[in-house]
Amino acid sequence: MDLMVEDLAVIDDQLSQRHIDLDPSGYFIIYLDREAKLIYAKHFTNVIDEHGLAVDPETGKVIPAKGKVQRTHTNVFSGRTAKELSVKIFEETQPCPVSFLDHAAYLGREFVRAEVALVTGQEYIQD
Repeated sequence: MDLMVEDLAVIDDQLSQRHIDLDPSGYFIIYLDREAKLIYAKHFTNVIDEHGLAVDPETGKVIPAKGKVQRTHTNVFSGRTAKELSVKIFEETQPCPVSFLDHAAYLGREFVRAEVALVTGQEYIQD
């Protein structure tokens, strides 16, 4: 069993190194509220520049991938489970704040990771 877990981690690490285009519809910051027993996803808009970088539509400045940035979110979604959160974002919100299928798949994986962390008490850090 341990060998399989290690193999899966290697595959995951390798796939995490691939190039992905940023979603022009924006990005999400995912976090937990353990007291409320909820998973939250804050949505932020962005524009993708000619270099493929996310840019703040208000300031025109590149949004750094690491570090803290003071920006105002456009919406906050919450759910008790990954599925509930996904339904709110992908089925109930019009227009959908996600335009790339790979972004939707990534969010689904992250919501499941967040749900597992919420249920088990493990730390959750968005990938």
